[in-house]
Amino acid sequence: MGNILLYYKYVSIDQPEAIQKWQLELCKNLGLTGRIIIATEGINGTVAGSLEATNAYIDAMKEHPLFGGIDFKTAPGNEKYFPRIRVVVKDEIVRLDEDTQKVTVKDGGTHLTPEQVHELLNNKPDDLVILDTRNDYESRIGVFRDALTPHIKTFREFPEYINKNLDTFKDKKVLMYCTGGVRCERATAVLQQKGVAKEIYQVEGGIHRYVEKYPDGHFRGSNYVFDGRIAARINDDILSECDLCGVPSDFYTNCLNAECNKQYLSCQPCLEKTNETCSSECFTLVQEKKVTVRVKLLRTHLEIKK
Repeated sequence: MGNILLYYKYVSIDQPEAIQKWQLELCKNLGLTGRIIIATEGINGTVAGSLEATNAYIDAMKEHPLFGGIDFKTAPGNEKYFPRIRVVVKDEIVRLDEDTQKVTVKDGGTHLTPEQVHELLNNKPDDLVILDTRNDYESRIGVFRDALTPHIKTFREFPEYINKNLDTFKDKKVLMYCTGGVRCERATAVLQQKGVAKEIYQVEGGIHRYVEKYPDGHFRGSNYVFDGRIAARINDDILSECDLCGVPSDFYTNCLNAECNKQYLSCQPCLEKTNETCSSECFTLVQEKKVTVRVKLLRTHLEIKK
C-alpha cells in the first residue's frame, strides 16, 4: 500500500507549460498516476503511488522555488486508484469562471485551523452560517451539521448561488468548507467582494484536515473524494440512500455500461442484483453485450453496509 496525495497552491506561474512538462516527466519517472491542473494562478493535484514514490514527489516539490510550503494531505492508496497520469494547463486550477485577476485568494476568508473550527462549532454563535461550497452529489453523503448545501452541479454555479442568496449572509459570520480547501480560497473571495457578510472564515485544509483531527466531530457521514475510492467513510452516520431501492447507503459507483457511466448510490444487494448497472435498460444492454463495459472500480475503501 502507498499513498494518495491531495494538494494545491495558489502561486503565480509565468510558464505553466514548462511546469506541465516537468510534472509529467516527474510523475512518469516515479510511477505516479493521478490528475494535476496547472494555471497561471497555481497548481492543484491528486496523485497516487508507492510510499517511496509519493515521498520522492513531495521532496521534489519542496525543492522547487514555486512550490515550497504546500500542505500535502495523504490517504492510503496506490497508483491503481487512477487509470493514468494526466497533467493539463487550464485557465483556473478549479473552474469558477471568474477572472483570476479579479477574484483572488488575497480577498479570501480567514483560515481557521481544525481546532478553531471545532471550538467555533462547539459554541456556535447565533449569527453563524455554515456554507458547503461543494457540489450537491458531494454534500449528499456527508456534511457539517446545520450546513447550507447549495443545489449546484458544478463549482462554476457557485457565484450565481451567492448572488441569489445575499440576504442569507447579510450581517452574518460565514464558515465555508470544501474537500481540501482549494475551492474555498476563491469561493470566500466571491462572497467577500459582495460586502454583505460580517466575517468570513474557511476551514484550513478542508474536510480532510478536520476529520483527521475529529473523525467523530461535527462533520457527519462520508467525504466525497476525486479518486478511485469515490468516498471515504468518516463515521457511522449514513445520510443518503440507495437510488434503486431507497435503503440507507453512502456507496457511490458508476454504471457498468460505459456508454452510460452514470454515478449513483447503491446498496450491496442492489449492486449484486443489477450487476452494477443503474437501470433495467442498462442491465439488459450489459447482459446482451450490446455496449462497452467499464472496468470495475476498487472497492476496498469502505465497507458497504447492508
